[in-house]
Amino acid sequence: MNRPHQGARRPHQGARRLHQGARRPYGAKTAPYDRPSRTTTLERRRTAPYLFLLPAAALFALFFALPIGYALWLSLHKIEVKGLGLGKGAKSEVWAGLGNYTSALTDPELARSALRVLGYGVIVVPVMLGLALFFALLLDSPRVRARSFARLAIFLPYAVPGVIAALLWGFLYLPDVSPFHHLLDRLGLPLPDLMDGGLLYASMANIAVWGGTGFNMIVIYTSLRSLPAEVFEAAKLDGCSELQIALRVKIPMVAPSLVLTFFFSVIATLQVFNEPMTLKPLTNGIPTTWSPLMKVYEDAFSGGNIHAASATAVILAAATFLLSFALLRASNRRTTQGATR
Repeated sequence: MNRPHQGARRPHQGARRLHQGARRPYGAKTAPYDRPSRTTTLERRRTAPYLFLLPAAALFALFFALPIGYALWLSLHKIEVKGLGLGKGAKSEVWAGLGNYTSALTDPELARSALRVLGYGVIVVPVMLGLALFFALLLDSPRVRARSFARLAIFLPYAVPGVIAALLWGFLYLPDVSPFHHLLDRLGLPLPDLMDGGLLYASMANIAVWGGTGFNMIVIYTSLRSLPAEVFEAAKLDGCSELQIALRVKIPMVAPSLVLTFFFSVIATLQVFNEPMTLKPLTNGIPTTWSPLMKVYEDAFSGGNIHAASATAVILAAATFLLSFALLRASNRRTTQGATR
């Protein structure tokens, strides 16, 4: 008799396992490690976002919230000196209340520095945003050649650190080393003093405009590139020229980007520090308290009064917040009114 093949005596192991698995009744409980419970899954889903936010929250608390709280605490205290101020325990930190804030608000030097920054901002903000919008509209035009190179060339000054940019322009302003002064001298033209008087505002504003125009241009240009092309084609069919499309279509549609760059420019103007601080050793026309932040630096590190400097810094932070909030609210109100119309 022919004997059957030996492999046919036993069923396949995979089939046996399938058969054994089929014997388990429906709805039978499995081991805990096979399938997590529904409660455990919901808890993991709820805690996962907080775990992802934990590093950012820790960095925010460590490098932002904690310094602000410490500055507030310092601004409400002062140093009390007993006797000659010598020996252990002669100087102690005591509660000052709002005394530091009263002294800062009544300080005429802070008011003068704020007026200087206001004049500086009147030059910087309109010129920088106007040039950024102009360059963005040019790059968005279909007739422009070498668009990538032009975009990089306009943005490149923003990559230069502010201190280095101030030093570069400072040496270009100095009469003894500036090639522009040498050229004007050879031509017999008068040599302007760019580091003193009213021209000092234009000189520092030029540094800020040179460095910040590229960033604002990129923001506006990105907004222009996201606009639908059908709108421009419809405007061309209606007989609009490139200039009319830019003025009547593109600029109104990128108004949110213009508002955003305006906020950035205003905040950067209120916090100006690098330009005057770097140019100060090159000229006698820049005082040590030219800007409010320079006054904070002078009070804290040169005068040794860190409590008064903290009060001034808190006042500047509150003024910046209130101004930004007011401008943002006015912009949102105007946008809402325009949408309802």
